[in-house]
Amino acid sequence: MASSRKTPAGSEIRPLDRIDRQILDILQKEGRIPISELAGRVNLSTTPCSERVKRLEREGIIMGYHARVNPQAVGKDLLVFLEINLSAKSGDVFEKVRRELMEVPEVLECHLVSGEFDYLVKARLGEMRAYRRLLGELLKRLPASASSRSYVVMEEVKETLYLAL
Repeated sequence: MASSRKTPAGSEIRPLDRIDRQILDILQKEGRIPISELAGRVNLSTTPCSERVKRLEREGIIMGYHARVNPQAVGKDLLVFLEINLSAKSGDVFEKVRRELMEVPEVLECHLVSGEFDYLVKARLGEMRAYRRLLGELLKRLPASASSRSYVVMEEVKETLYLAL
């Protein structure tokens, strides 16, 4: 059985039951489904289904609804992963790096990781020249950046935000 968890605000999240999981599964695949259709698929009437969705949103389990844009259609063909290794490591340095990377629109994801490097960054740009400029700017702006390693994606095999429940 699932244990209880806390929202980012610190309030209690009730454990998810079978219907909550069904709702989440459907909404991950079909975020624009009408509530009446969702209710029918999970065998609830509209009002209780709507209340469950609102609770899942309020508790931060559903974090938002998004349009997924084709990167090639908007000229963002280049996908790059970047490892960044810092020469100094402290809470202040990590916080400064976090703030800097949050401000870079080309950065889609950034993760502080354990292992041989400190940050794994996923960025999407229009061309290699733009990535070269971005990399130079990042290495200048980030405190204590010591080295980096880039990986240019040749083919995107799978990318999803779907969480198997």
